[in-house]
Amino acid sequence: MRTHRLWAAAVAAALSVLALFAPAATAADPAPARAGATTVRPIIGGGYAQSGPWAARLLSNGRETCSATIIAPTWILTAKHCVTGGGLSFRIGSLDQYSGGTTANGVQTYTHSADLALVRLDRSVSTTYARLGQPGSVTVGQNVQVYGWGATSQCGSEANCQSRYLKVANVTVTSGCRDAYNGSAICARRGDGITAGGDSGGPMMAGGVQVGVASTSDRQTTTAYTNVTAYRSWIQSIAGV
Repeated sequence: MRTHRLWAAAVAAALSVLALFAPAATAADPAPARAGATTVRPIIGGGYAQSGPWAARLLSNGRETCSATIIAPTWILTAKHCVTGGGLSFRIGSLDQYSGGTTANGVQTYTHSADLALVRLDRSVSTTYARLGQPGSVTVGQNVQVYGWGATSQCGSEANCQSRYLKVANVTVTSGCRDAYNGSAICARRGDGITAGGDSGGPMMAGGVQVGVASTSDRQTTTAYTNVTAYRSWIQSIAGV
């Protein structure tokens, strides 16, 4: 697993930065469960998402690396550590990272001092955009949902263990904390799953609004999401939402 040079200094206490350049899932990855069915394979634990029109799979130089959301017709929100490789492109609005939805390229990237990035697309994409939370949208003890295409087990090199289909897990907010760049973050403990490599940049949703962006995880019990609600003015100043 490659790591950004700043991660090690930023992740104190036992968190490790989610893998940026994790290998893609194989075509043999199973199809998502039908509505009402039960499965516990994705993320590490969790289940397959049944809907995610705002979900975006991030590719860097043609390689699937991170997760993201589309928040406006030409704007993607993701983690800063996901955009350092350049050559950004996205598959938007499909649960399957290999087909469907809309593809678009990133033409301009804005990064924050926290683990946040906004990417402007080369075309307008029509879908249901992720709504962003305001301060107070999430509280300690709240059950929230996290989404991504990341690793489905603690599989070392992560070869052949990422999900082809978008995953979701329930986690419980425990406290405020710091992200990989010492920015304001939301810490959560494992519920029916936990985030892993490839989930970086993906959303934490509370009551249907996005309140966080995946930054770090120990892949066992704890994950930290950059607090979107703390940086709403920055996002609005660039993306207008």
